Amino acid sequence: MLNEVVALFVMSVLMAYVCYRLKLAPVTGFLVAGVLIGPNALGLVHDQELVDMLAEIGVILLLFTIGLEFSLEKVARIRRAIVVGGGIQVASTVLIVALVLVFFGVAPNSAIYTGCLIALSSTAIVLGLLQEKDETDAPHGKLSLAVLIFQDLAIVVMVLLIPLLAGGDSTVTDLLLVMAKALAVIASVLLLARRGVPWVLEHVARTRRPELFLLTVVAICFGTAAVSAMVGVSLALGAFLAGLIVSESKYSTQAMSEILPLKTVFNAVFFVSVGMLLDFGFFVANPLIVLGVSVSVILLKVGTTALGVAVLGYPARVSLTVGIGLAQIGEFSFVLERAGRAVGLFPAGMELAGAQTFIAAAVLLMLITPFQLNFAPKIARFFYRNQPEPSSDRKARMEDHVVIVGFGEAGRKLTGVLKNRGLPFFVIELNAQASRELREKEIPYVTGDALRSHILEAAGIHTAKMLVLVLNDPATVPGIISQARFMNPSVQIIARTRYLRSMEDLQKRGADIVVPEELETTVRIFSHVLGAYMIPAEEIDRQVRLLRDDDYGVMRGSIQEAHLMVLQGLDEDGLHTRAVAVREGTPATGRTLAELALRRDHEMTVVAVRRGQRTMASPSGDFRVEVGDRLIMIGLAERFAACADLFRPST
Repeated sequence: MLNEVVALFVMSVLMAYVCYRLKLAPVTGFLVAGVLIGPNALGLVHDQELVDMLAEIGVILLLFTIGLEFSLEKVARIRRAIVVGGGIQVASTVLIVALVLVFFGVAPNSAIYTGCLIALSSTAIVLGLLQEKDETDAPHGKLSLAVLIFQDLAIVVMVLLIPLLAGGDSTVTDLLLVMAKALAVIASVLLLARRGVPWVLEHVARTRRPELFLLTVVAICFGTAAVSAMVGVSLALGAFLAGLIVSESKYSTQAMSEILPLKTVFNAVFFVSVGMLLDFGFFVANPLIVLGVSVSVILLKVGTTALGVAVLGYPARVSLTVGIGLAQIGEFSFVLERAGRAVGLFPAGMELAGAQTFIAAAVLLMLITPFQLNFAPKIARFFYRNQPEPSSDRKARMEDHVVIVGFGEAGRKLTGVLKNRGLPFFVIELNAQASRELREKEIPYVTGDALRSHILEAAGIHTAKMLVLVLNDPATVPGIISQARFMNPSVQIIARTRYLRSMEDLQKRGADIVVPEELETTVRIFSHVLGAYMIPAEEIDRQVRLLRDDDYGVMRGSIQEAHLMVLQGLDEDGLHTRAVAVREGTPATGRTLAELALRRDHEMTVVAVRRGQRTMASPSGDFRVEVGDRLIMIGLAERFAACADLFRPST
């Protein structure tokens, strides 16, 4: 078993890396890896049952993370789209496929069975790619989710239909009984989401034991999926409902950060397992049949899905975008195919030839799904170029802001100053009591551990101007600095430390400024933060003198007294200017400004370079960058994020 697992992961890494170099979605690499290592190619992995078991875990974790990103309120808002849009898509697909096959002489039971196989789309791939592209809140993202939720509900009915279609003992009464159980599970989930789970997570989080928190989240995820499976509801729907439960807690972002590594591993296994099903020899021997079936499925599903969305009143551009994105055969169709094969049902009634044609077409459609999702909006705009762009309720992304880690005394004072000055900021805090205070004061925040990359992403680290570490846990500060410096090489990092001997280590890890402890810490942090926004130096000095008067009386006073720190002189250039340090091992080292092409390729301007004690204004294109230089650059936050690799050490 170990050798096969090693082969699976090694090939997955290799193919994912190739896709990265070719700028393709990793999903494509995992599917190709499965084709290569499967029993019909290199034959490195033979234990299909083991792979299927790991793949099932991957599907559960993926759907759980998707549920985490949605609240019950958000799902309630798309309930009409779920029932109407999803219902029309599934019903019309099954009906059209069944009628066409019956016309060509296929038995009605096999025709209906085939329609069920084709009606389902890939929840794992589509939602995973939408999540990766940050489009789950876009109109086409929400509608895709709605249709996929209905499909997951329909799986319950389809699984029960198979024995009926095969002439088994199941009855309509059995079908209704399972549906009643499914509704009972959903009702129980809603109750837990509102009452039980947030209470459990808060008490577990107070222990500040990450391993206990992770185990609790995993127990909720797999426990809900297992209960749903026991009553006949699909594992996918159960996992999604588990994510919805946790999403109602303020620790949902922390839960996401804990579960992501597990999801990444097992999700890769799932896509590899799908690729392993493909008999490449059959595809080579029957390419026209497989391609013909694939094209027919695409045209049919684009039409039926677009019809369902159009009935909801959405413009044709959105309908077509959703239709193209869902034009593939889903992973749960393989589950149905195996269940049907066990009782003598085959796609189009063609026995093993029909099964192989179905598998080959399904894998091929999954392989091209990333390309479909990328080009769907462009294709829709081409056909409906005169229609206005649909509105989106996605939250505006923060940029050029200060990320503050810790909401102790220094954090409270700093947020007060920034709020009164109108400067953008975002707080990361793990303590439950501090999180409640942040929520009551309507301060933007996320509850979680800043050591986790997902928590830093939730705070907008990629587009942040500064990161200020004022948390009361010095042991975690070095790790946060290293993580943040890697994620955003252009961010300016200010850290507080208790001991002078820690300063050198924190600076080596990437901190730009390390400030000594106690009240002087806050004064100096104010100076550095406001200075980064190009507040005039004399104004900052004047305010610092005010702070130091009367034994720091202003700082020890109430937050209302922070209006004394309201300064003048902030302009647009102050928001968009950053001093980016050139560190050893970065691609920028040793290259000229002309070779870096920052203005041409990234729309950024180097206005000055600080080297040692010298400042060189408006450097020419032949200026060669060296380790230790600080480039003073002006550009939009998204452009700094786009060129991050130039300033990120390769080792």
